[in-house]
Amino acid sequence: MKAGVHLVHKRVGESSFDVVRRFKRTAAEEGLKKYPLGHGGTLDPFAEGLLLVLAGQATRLMELMHPLPKIYRAEVAWGRETDTCDHLGVDVSGGGTVPPLAALEEALSAFLGWRDQVPPATCAKKIGGESAYKKAHRGEVFELPPSRVYLHEARWLAHDLPRASVLELTCRGGFYVRSLARDLGRLLGCGAHLSGLVRTRIGPWEDPGPDREVLVEGDDLVPWCPGRILAPEEADHLLHGRPIAPGGVSTPAWTLPEGFPDPGAPVRALFEGRLVALLQEREGRLWTIANLRGGL
Repeated sequence: MKAGVHLVHKRVGESSFDVVRRFKRTAAEEGLKKYPLGHGGTLDPFAEGLLLVLAGQATRLMELMHPLPKIYRAEVAWGRETDTCDHLGVDVSGGGTVPPLAALEEALSAFLGWRDQVPPATCAKKIGGESAYKKAHRGEVFELPPSRVYLHEARWLAHDLPRASVLELTCRGGFYVRSLARDLGRLLGCGAHLSGLVRTRIGPWEDPGPDREVLVEGDDLVPWCPGRILAPEEADHLLHGRPIAPGGVSTPAWTLPEGFPDPGAPVRALFEGRLVALLQEREGRLWTIANLRGGL
């Protein structure tokens, strides 16, 4: 079990934690029963595609994954809305006529940029310390407050009207594609739900495809952050909680799409080809905000 970010293809039918559980079993077989593991963004069980599994000290990078651009390919089924906003739910409305293509194109623009979005009832958001989907599956009635989300761009890839259309979208973490399908159906007056979803990319990383796995480590980690190559004495300073001079910070190796919200990324400290710390400038010096002991 190597520390770093593992790019994994999650299959339809398994949960994100099912994938992490596979890694936990591998770690246990290697005698690493308490090895830190987590994922960098949930995918619904009916969805497939790229899942980031963070191993070892890389679990401390989790918060840096949330604001990244995520690209999805989604199939929107027209004609009915469901209580879960996907094809596994119960119909709650529908039967409206699907509007012409020009109306579908125009509808997308209403959801671009920062918007308030009501999450699906069957989501992982907590209500009183419990996931909403658990309450929904028990038949409890509740209302989730809207969340502030960001949709960078969206375009239709194909249409099979009046049955369904295929959409590609780029959004920030926290965006619910199921809610977008629901809200498109409401705006157009015909009802809609999500019938398929594939996550093809997160930030600089692509889905490796079924039965493949890619390990990201060293200089390839968090490339959207500016970098600072350390001299041996600087690495020692950081290891012992002392700041270093701010000079020599390089621009990010991977840049966000033009106009995408700035995630406020820290500076990554690199020593002998390994990511050893995350830094932040304060009072004209670079201070450690996360010490990745041993490096990645």
